[in-house]
Amino acid sequence: MLSVRLLGLFFFLLLGGGQCQGSESTLSPHHPEGETFSPGADSLSFPWSRVRLPRYIVPLHYRLLLHPNLTKLSYTGSVQIQVDVQNNTNWVVLHSKGLQISSATILDENLAHLSDKVPVLPVLHNPSHEQIGIFSPRVLSSGQKYFLYIEFAAELADGFYGFYRSSYTSSTGETRTLASTHFEPTSARMAFPCFDEPSFKASFSVRLRRSPEFISLSNMPVVSPLADGLMEDQFAESVKMSTYLVAFVVCDFKSVTGTTSSGVQVSIYAAPEKWLQTHYALEVAVKMLDFYEDYFNIKYPLPKQDLIAIPDFQSGAMENWGLTTYRETSLLFDPHTSSISDRLWVTMVIGHELAHQWFGNLVTMKWWNDIWLNEGFARYMEYISVEATYPDLKVEEYLLHTCFAAVGLDSLNSSRPISSPAENPTQIKEMFDTVSYDKGACILHMLRHFLSDNVFQSGIVRYLRKYSYSNAHNQDLWESLGNYTPLYSCVYGHCVHRCVQYLFAGEHLDLKAMMNTWTLQKGLPLVTVTRKGRRLLLKQERFLRTVYVSMTFITQPSFLFLTVCCRHCFSDSIDVGEEVGWVKVNADMTGYYVVHYEDEGWDVMSKLLRYNHTALSYKDRTHLIHNSVQLVTAGYLSLDKALDLISYLTHETHTVPFLQGLGFLESIYHMTEKRDEPDLTRNFRTYILQFARAVIDGQTWSDDGSMSERRLRSEVLLLACYLEDPPCVEQARLLFNHWLQSNGTLSLPTDVAETVYSVGAQDDRGWDSLLHAYKTSISEAQKSKFLFALTSSRDPAKLHRLLQLGLEGRVIRTQDLSHLILMVSRNSRGHYLAWDLVKKNWDTLVQKFQLGSFCIRHIIVGTTGQFSSPEDLADVRLFFDSIQEQASQMRVTQIALDNVQKNVRWVQRNLEPLKKWLTQLFKNELAKGYNF
Repeated sequence: MLSVRLLGLFFFLLLGGGQCQGSESTLSPHHPEGETFSPGADSLSFPWSRVRLPRYIVPLHYRLLLHPNLTKLSYTGSVQIQVDVQNNTNWVVLHSKGLQISSATILDENLAHLSDKVPVLPVLHNPSHEQIGIFSPRVLSSGQKYFLYIEFAAELADGFYGFYRSSYTSSTGETRTLASTHFEPTSARMAFPCFDEPSFKASFSVRLRRSPEFISLSNMPVVSPLADGLMEDQFAESVKMSTYLVAFVVCDFKSVTGTTSSGVQVSIYAAPEKWLQTHYALEVAVKMLDFYEDYFNIKYPLPKQDLIAIPDFQSGAMENWGLTTYRETSLLFDPHTSSISDRLWVTMVIGHELAHQWFGNLVTMKWWNDIWLNEGFARYMEYISVEATYPDLKVEEYLLHTCFAAVGLDSLNSSRPISSPAENPTQIKEMFDTVSYDKGACILHMLRHFLSDNVFQSGIVRYLRKYSYSNAHNQDLWESLGNYTPLYSCVYGHCVHRCVQYLFAGEHLDLKAMMNTWTLQKGLPLVTVTRKGRRLLLKQERFLRTVYVSMTFITQPSFLFLTVCCRHCFSDSIDVGEEVGWVKVNADMTGYYVVHYEDEGWDVMSKLLRYNHTALSYKDRTHLIHNSVQLVTAGYLSLDKALDLISYLTHETHTVPFLQGLGFLESIYHMTEKRDEPDLTRNFRTYILQFARAVIDGQTWSDDGSMSERRLRSEVLLLACYLEDPPCVEQARLLFNHWLQSNGTLSLPTDVAETVYSVGAQDDRGWDSLLHAYKTSISEAQKSKFLFALTSSRDPAKLHRLLQLGLEGRVIRTQDLSHLILMVSRNSRGHYLAWDLVKKNWDTLVQKFQLGSFCIRHIIVGTTGQFSSPEDLADVRLFFDSIQEQASQMRVTQIALDNVQKNVRWVQRNLEPLKKWLTQLFKNELAKGYNF
């Protein structure tokens, strides 16, 4: 609770005072004449019943003072909020969660109390809506501005939301504490009373008190540090922004600093022992800010951009304006222990968060139902920005997998439209999902291809300029892009782009109507293609009822690239000519839909791949593999057709399609090994190793080669050793023994380190050594490899021990618990252990991570996704019934049930055909003289 002296000091500084001087009596606000009667709080009832705040009081500016005590793990604070009243009222309703409100008062524009008799006003609480109501005995008049002043106190939160505590261990073994924030989506209210909705944008003046051994950071730079025993940092007034973007940190970190070409100061902060791991992030951040300023043609509006690695952080990163916060694995890069994949991850995450400085911060969605406007754009800009700034990372090879992830979820009945209703905090948290991020990115990719790069870029610049420092929704984006929509456009070579002309000649294309079919409906189209002589018959099925599909085709001969926009393609046809031998639909997967080639269509595709696979781009080859797998799962295609299609991969030289096909085989293997099918599992393991033999044998145990080559090496050797391929296991064990003999000081090639550690973890000495190394390493990238290896043990007792360490949260941080559970669940010896832990410790998990959070969803889908039997499905249902009140609030429980049902159907349809296919394959190969 703040003292009277602190209250006076606060008003003195608000009125422009300098150092702490003068008598307190001169600091008191003026009191009006006359008396006003105010009822007690007990006689009042809460004035507002809705989850969302009333719109008639609008915040304009916050003056926030916070004093965290990192010894007592608590803080005190006060906030003065200037508000604009737009309807006569006696009440101010705003958000507050878990705060101890000690006093509240309302002042007029001259900072005078509205009542001298009752300067401290009644405060009512509505915990279910996380709101407080402050009663004014005098009516607040429409058109007038007032100041709301509140004093409060709270514990530094034990978790990952609000103003929370974190810690790290120094090189001397000392535990060092820091305080940091994470407010998105609805947790600013946990740190200070505020109007915690994205459309209530305001400016912020922040002051933080701290001990001299710490530093403090916020969105803006410090303008006047004060010293009087305690330090007080006063930060410059911020630009107008939403509450979820406010941030502050008090810590003892070190930084490295650089400057962009336009003069923006960029700093990377980390724990002192990890300072050497910040330099790559600085290089990336400076490059990215320069790129975005050029791409968006809008200057970054703040004088600085800080990026800080927080030791305890639930998500990957957070885009707070001017102070982006990161999980350590998302920001720090150690050249000795971080792999090429770690480098790509750090680069993409920084690209994502800095894209948000424009998409999300400068222009913010009006409400959380359109969070995809933030996250879908930032996810897509990862690819655009990294491709432009770090072409050697070959990021374009990963976009397909982003869209494949979206298709996987979007093909379930429990999917949702991109723009979906979300009202309470649990529903809002669930909006941060694959649909918002990955599907959002994929429809933007489709739209960019449809409009052309230049038109797309011009449209989004127009959108950003029009809605700067404001809020927007779906329709505003389509309107900005629609003004640039071309009637005709040729892309390259033999391209003919005739969207308006071909199927609905004379009718102008309405971009808003077109894109609404993609954002306001769930699912995706399934386009069935049938060849009838010179005509290509098209039929769209069940996923979307009415949709514009921009269809692209590549054909033989002469490789004609044709784009056609289909508005009502329940049934339609295209004349492709008699001379065309094959047609591949959805060229390079620029469209977000699945294609099924009916009748002999898949046989034609298989033959093409077998005899002339380079006639198609690597993206088209990958897309064919993915679509065949999806159609097997949905029951449209037999398993043997898909397996025959990927048999060409023994001649594939590109990493992306090869790994796509290998991943399909691996997923089947993991499903069979979790069932009581030892013969099938053994036979399928033999098949995979023979299938990938040439590629496995062609790998070196090094870090040489391009990004694609290194990625291939890492994934292929990891799988080969997991399948107990003797040469792979022998080489990994040799390297692991060298590492052991060096007492963990030997730097293994980063591309194969995870494989080496995983083989070493299979015996007691190796596992114990890895656990010790995990405890002592200061490289988070290396620790993640150790943890992966530890979870690969075939010893259930060791897996159980890991899960208990994760629950305790000391050796294995709580932030890593959800990923730990997922890794154990993927282990055939651990999937029931992980599921049992979730069932027995459900309340603890919800307390740690909050209902609807990414971690809770990750745990639910990750553990149940391993099941494929009716008995498992019944058990999952039974558990969800036992937590019905919570389960009913989350869409993820239905997603989990759909996933298990999908797995059960897959096994029922395909297990016996798989056995027959393998038997026949082995017979054929033995007849040719091959020895399986």
